[in-house]
Amino acid sequence: MDGVGPQISSELAVEIARLGLVHEASETVALRQVTELAVRTVRGCAGATGIRWAAGDDPEPRDLAGTHPDLAYLVDVQCTRRDGPVFDVARTETSVFCSDTLVETRWPSFTPIALQRGVRCFATTVHRTGPILMTLTMYGVVPGALDRRELGIGALLAAQGGAAVSNTRHYEDAHRTAVQLRQAVEARAVVDQAKGVLMHAMGCDAETAFNELKRISQTRHVKLTALARRIVEGSRPDADGTGRSGLAGAAGGR
Repeated sequence: MDGVGPQISSELAVEIARLGLVHEASETVALRQVTELAVRTVRGCAGATGIRWAAGDDPEPRDLAGTHPDLAYLVDVQCTRRDGPVFDVARTETSVFCSDTLVETRWPSFTPIALQRGVRCFATTVHRTGPILMTLTMYGVVPGALDRRELGIGALLAAQGGAAVSNTRHYEDAHRTAVQLRQAVEARAVVDQAKGVLMHAMGCDAETAFNELKRISQTRHVKLTALARRIVEGSRPDADGTGRSGLAGAAGGR
């Protein structure tokens, strides 16, 4: 098997592809799916953490997911101190590999805590999508459990996970904008209907009707859209078919 890269089964390929389906996951869910896939597919990986970062000279962690509370704690310690392997990876956008935590010297404040949590080796890979960084850290419980040749799958998961998180964010922004636009259109429609009711009831033009709407809204401290909706509803026939004046029914007269 020497020199042979990681093998991706058809099932894994499908699961990796599903990460990009924005309607199936929030950002946090997408991160958790990446960490769970790493444990299931990377040989020697007993646990994993994923972080979404705002990239920059001083990268800022935004979202975190981990397969185990102890591993999430390791990330929290690094974020609090702004020091450790995951911060080095986020700053340099370069992956790191540690085959034995016991003899590791690069992060003297981190390795004792990692050893206390049973981490004997780890590897962190990174992928950037626009202003967003995605780091994926895989942990082993015995020295040398993680094989460098297997880390290509981790890199692929980080890349697809980063794209999924970015896509989810863009989807949520677009969805939010669409909702706001729809609400604005609906509000405009009901105000126009209310103006029509007042124009008919008062025998006035559209500008006068709109000014009357604004006057009542301001004097009675009622939102213009809510007032318009009351006027429209008040202009419809009651159950007995008699109906009420839209203006009187909504505002109680002048």
